[in-house]
Parts: sequence; C-alpha cells; structure tokens
Amino acid sequence: MTGDDTKHLPLEDLHTAAGARFGAFAGWSMPLTYPAGVMKEHLHTREHAGLFDISHMKLFAVSGPGAAALLNRASPLDAGALEISQSKYSFFLNEAAGIIDDLIVTRLGAERFMVVANAGNAVEDEKHLRALAADFDVKVDALDRVFLAIQGPEAWAALSRAGIETGSLLFMHGIEPKQNWFMSRSGYTGEDGFEIGLPEADARALVTKLLEDERVLWIGLAARDSLRLEAGLCLHGQDITPEIDPASAGLMWAIPKDLRAGGSFIGADALRSILERGPSQKRVGLKPDGRQPVRAGAALFDADGDPAGHVTSGGFGPSAGHPVAMGYATTPLANPGTKLFADVRGTKIPVDISSLPFTPHRYRKG
Repeated sequence: MTGDDTKHLPLEDLHTAAGARFGAFAGWSMPLTYPAGVMKEHLHTREHAGLFDISHMKLFAVSGPGAAALLNRASPLDAGALEISQSKYSFFLNEAAGIIDDLIVTRLGAERFMVVANAGNAVEDEKHLRALAADFDVKVDALDRVFLAIQGPEAWAALSRAGIETGSLLFMHGIEPKQNWFMSRSGYTGEDGFEIGLPEADARALVTKLLEDERVLWIGLAARDSLRLEAGLCLHGQDITPEIDPASAGLMWAIPKDLRAGGSFIGADALRSILERGPSQKRVGLKPDGRQPVRAGAALFDADGDPAGHVTSGGFGPSAGHPVAMGYATTPLANPGTKLFADVRGTKIPVDISSLPFTPHRYRKG
C-alpha cells in the first residue's frame, strides 16, 4: 500500500495536537501512542476513562422489510429475535465457515439494524452485504460518521458530565440518542464503556468537553491492543481469519443453539460438519514464563518438540503484570495447565495454556 492510499481520520488534527505518534493499521494512519505512553494509557483506561478514535471502523444501517432476513443469511444470527436496542456479537462467514469478519449487530427498530464492522474488512464487508442484499427487499447504507469509544469505570460519569446520560443503556444494547447519532454500551477492553457514532461537528464538540475532564485521556492503538488481549478478545486478521471457523476460535457461544442445527446462514453446512468431527485446533490463552513477551507468529511445540500450534497475538499485559498471548493449540493439548514451548528467535520459551480472560471483565450488565 503506497502512502497516497492511506486513509486519514477526520479528527487527525486533534490527535496531532495531542502529540500522537501515528502508524499504519488496516490502511489507515492511526494514533499508536500519545505522550503518556502505552503503559500509562492502558492503566488509565482500567482505572478511569480512556477515549479512543475508532473512526476507521465502519457503520452500516440495514433497513427495510427484508433486513432481518438478509442478516440471518449473512450471519449465524436470529435478527428477528433481537429486542429493540439489543446488540449481538456475530460474524460474516464464508461457505467453509471461515470468519470473513466479526461484527456487532444492533436492532434499532422493527426493520432497522446497525452493523459495526472492522476497518480492514469494511470494503469487503460492504461488497458482501450489497451482493447478498440483491435477493432481499432491503437498503444498505454505509454511514459517514466519526466513531469514538470511551472505556473504563469512569466512562459513564465523564459522559454524564459532558451532558450525555447513559443510565438506561445496558451492556450490549444500542440506541440513537439524537438524530444521526448511534450509541452502544460495549467495548473492546473488558471494561464498562460506550461507542458513539456521530457527525464530525458533534464529535469535535463532544471530544472538547470530554477532554476537559481530568478522568479522560486519549488512548492509542497500542494500548487498545494490550487491553483487548488481556480481556481475551479477538483481533480479526490475527486471532480470527477467513481460515478459522467459530468452533476452533471458541466463539460458538455467539451462535444460538437452534441455528447450529437448523440455520440457513452462509457456511452453516460446513460449520455443522466441523462440529460433528470436532475442530482440530482451538484458541487458547497463553502465559509465558518470565518477562519475555511471545509475539504473533511464534510456533508452539509440545514437550517432545513436536508442533503443537502457533501464537496469533502477544505482548505484555500491564494490568496482568506479566506477558500475555493467545493462539491456537491442537485440540488434545488445548487445556488450561498444559505446558508448551514457544519458539522466540530460536529460544524455546515455556508457556502455560491459560484460561481467558487474563483480566476479569467488568461490564455493566444490570
């Protein structure tokens, strides 16, 4: 990808003014860290409130009499069973049940849904949805919004001080608090938090208000990665890819039981046969011994030196206080407590398979 093709955030000037260090991610120029640094940014989010610019992600409004039917075809989801304002984690699967993307679908009305998709797949997701939509009475709109996330135990209080009440919004629900606004209570950190999609002018005003609050700090992509890794959450393109199915990824909890048996979503037959024979590998948490982080791409071996899997995400967990990683282990070995070895530049680092998450989730569910 040449520099000329790089996409820029609408609020890039605010990040530059805040001293952000930028780097490339999924075709976008993204703030990686701010002057506080990744460790402080990470811990501040866990203790107070972190503000993330996630405008690289894409919002799609799916509306019309065929909206639920389209989503049921595109995803292993019963869209019609969602209550108004309820959100559900789901996927677009290919015919082999590989994960094209993971997404969050929110029901906003009888025939209106919001789909939040990942940056790297936004173009492909839109093409995929539009191609499927041809068979349904439905409209797919890619929305032009700034998308912000505010995460952490004081996120609700900071929003309240900025004039946005969140009290009635529960975890995994989404609403339209104002015209052209979408707000959901979920997040990618394991903490209580919110995402707000809104027009740029509104976003600039909201950011100004939020940053006047000493509890709120800009957080970059580096801390976003360590936060989600501690929370045991997948990054598409690393931990889940079009080559990995939901059973291997340990994400079958997102697919209702009746749909596993009888759903007609894309990839349903392939997923049923994977479930019948059992996946050959499973996603696991990995806790390296000592202080040396084990990074994505490292091969895993068993005690006899035989191949046992590979690492898909890894780094240091500032809240956990030790290196954390995720990856795939062959199914017979994929149990907490199993000892494996990761090859880090020729050195075999002992790693224990660990249950996920490394840091307990603190979502506001009631």
